[in-house]
Amino acid sequence: MNSLNVWAIDKDIPLKVLLIEWEHRYGMEKFALNLHEQHFQAIELIAAHNGKLRAYIYTFAQSSERYGIDLKYPLAENNRLGENENQTLEQVMTILQTHFF
Repeated sequence: MNSLNVWAIDKDIPLKVLLIEWEHRYGMEKFALNLHEQHFQAIELIAAHNGKLRAYIYTFAQSSERYGIDLKYPLAENNRLGENENQTLEQVMTILQTHFF
């Protein structure tokens, strides 16, 4: 994602803020953004070292300035869907750090 202009993608502003904060803290070299995700209020981050390790982050059906995050693992039975709703930006950063590192 290092060559992607976050502000140019057609996504909800809180998602752009999250991507910029993630890039500022951790860099994006080891991750990719699923550019096929079409929902305006959702993004999917993919680990470069394992394409099945993903995080689906969304703002739809959440309170203002809050996020939902679904964690996807190489084994589908380990996926965590719908367990992390109405998270703050800081909470999402912590969840992503734990999930990817």
